[in-house]
Amino acid sequence: MIIEFISNAKLRVRYGETDQMGYCYYGNYAQYFEVGRVEALREIGMSYKDMEEDGIMLPVSEFQVNYFKPARYDDELIITTKIVEQKGARLFFEYEIMNELGELISKAKTTLVFVAKSTMKPITPPESFLQLMKKYEK
Repeated sequence: MIIEFISNAKLRVRYGETDQMGYCYYGNYAQYFEVGRVEALREIGMSYKDMEEDGIMLPVSEFQVNYFKPARYDDELIITTKIVEQKGARLFFEYEIMNELGELISKAKTTLVFVAKSTMKPITPPESFLQLMKKYEK
């Protein structure tokens, strides 16, 4: 299923997330993308907490990232998260991070997989999720 859903989240680079040059440490970006992803899922009506309580996990199976400019201490970042496809047990996301000047900082893609908490094996997405996604189907 091809999906067209876009969400935006904001966060500010904290001092402890930077190196001596004042640049945001590259490893923090995975957490920033996670913020965007969690907020996007919450916006469509799905929460990680509820899924986990229902015995479903959604781990990342693939992560690709490109860095274009450094984010710096105290920059306000806008994380644009797109849910672009659901195929079998897999859910595909794309991200962009812009600074407050509108400069592109980073782009990324992740693939997540619906798995049963009890077996950690891939499963079909829950029907409730599929219903939520229908209104964003392209």
